[in-house]
Amino acid sequence: MKIVVIGGTGLIGSKVVALLGEHGHEAVAAAPNTGVNTLTGEGLAEVMKGANVVVDVSNSPSFEDTAVLEFFTTSTRNLLAAEKKAGVEHHVVLSVVGSDRRPDIGYFRAKTAQEQLVRDSSIPFSILHATQFYEFGRRIADEATTGNEVHIAPVAFQPIAAEDVARAVGRTAAGAPFNTMIEIAGPNRYRMDEFFRKALVAWDDPREVVTDPQAHYFGAVPDESTLVPVDGAILGEISYQEWLQRSGA
Repeated sequence: MKIVVIGGTGLIGSKVVALLGEHGHEAVAAAPNTGVNTLTGEGLAEVMKGANVVVDVSNSPSFEDTAVLEFFTTSTRNLLAAEKKAGVEHHVVLSVVGSDRRPDIGYFRAKTAQEQLVRDSSIPFSILHATQFYEFGRRIADEATTGNEVHIAPVAFQPIAAEDVARAVGRTAAGAPFNTMIEIAGPNRYRMDEFFRKALVAWDDPREVVTDPQAHYFGAVPDESTLVPVDGAILGEISYQEWLQRSGA
């Protein structure tokens, strides 16, 4: 099959393109640096020619509430319109666990709006909700830092390796549409504050993790269920310790 991967040069997208290629598919990496811009529509008609499946793993360059909403709604409308003209048979979108449960978080609102556009389209679809990636751990810690302290809420946390996410996205793209949402998460569940306390030690990071029930997570205070899946999620295989060893992080 010809499978177009929007965001195909990024962290997840590049892995998806490689995996699909290994399994004999014509995987096309589509991104601004390959001449495809979903915000402006540039290159969409050309890249969609002959496409069977479109995978959207793109992300907004800004997490500011208005900007991220504009990115996901505009790009998704343009993408779906181009897919419909080209006769694409399956739209796969990667979203985030908890987006349907916390509308007070701007990024989650934007992802929910994106998902609704996909659901409302006539194109068969699959939506994957993933937990936070191991690869984003440092960014999460940096966002939570004041001075030398990293303020983290004592809530459930179940991050996943980008490699496991890419594998799930690739399998989904090669299969039949779900026409629903499924969740994917890492193999182990932690207390978020304890995870980062151990992670900073592993990173040789001198900052101190402070357990703070009022600590914000990208603009809102997470609760016990914000960042973890409900029962029945597909679990990845790579533990955080294994990922650290592989990545040299």
